[in-house]
Amino acid sequence: MVKLPGHASKTRTALLATGAGLALVLVAFLLVYFVLFPTSSPKPFKLTPATTAAGVETSSPAATTSSDAAGRWSVAAGSQAGYRVREKLAFLPAESDAVGRTSSITGTATVRKSAGDVTIPAASFTVAVNTLKSDRSLRDEKIHEIGLESDRYPTATFVLAAPISLRESSIGGRVVRVPATGVFTIHGSSRRETLAVELSLSDSTLEAVGSLTFPWSAFGMSAPSIGGFVDVTEHATMEFDLRLKHTG
Repeated sequence: MVKLPGHASKTRTALLATGAGLALVLVAFLLVYFVLFPTSSPKPFKLTPATTAAGVETSSPAATTSSDAAGRWSVAAGSQAGYRVREKLAFLPAESDAVGRTSSITGTATVRKSAGDVTIPAASFTVAVNTLKSDRSLRDEKIHEIGLESDRYPTATFVLAAPISLRESSIGGRVVRVPATGVFTIHGSSRRETLAVELSLSDSTLEAVGSLTFPWSAFGMSAPSIGGFVDVTEHATMEFDLRLKHTG
């Protein structure tokens, strides 16, 4: 078969044009995705009224005693947990928060009174990270395969490792800030961490809000990147708003 002069050159030109066209389509998509329709990020969880210093209560007390609050508490409706990371489009200087959350959370906590002290001696929670949703379906699909790899590691857990101590005067719906130490298991890796938790406890409601920021490598993950066009910074934040009901 005799090739026509310039056939190879035309083929190469066509392939280059096709590649350039695909690249332009991808760039246009990303511009629309991040610039024309920027991410609408929910604010971090926060209890109100917030404390102004560690252990300082700022709201009015309710008529509740520690014995009313003692017992077992279980995760209730309204609880949420998820991630917050900084995304950057490769050729733009601005960054934005990508936030994914889920209400698929199970777990319990125990409140105990002994000799005038109020403690939370035990607590454990499991989050179904394979149900995390953000404002971008493409992002939600990708974290099943990269970064969090939620198809391989569908849950994340927290188990309290040291009792949380509360002053009896903090019972009654006041908001206090306390340290909580426990073992986080994310992406199949476990680490003991201490974080500050905003906590409010009354006879019928227990709410705990907090977050943990860590390098991706701390839990054996790599910061995800989509085709080199969308990059995520080297730190991620896990955040939660746990609302529990008194069950016994």
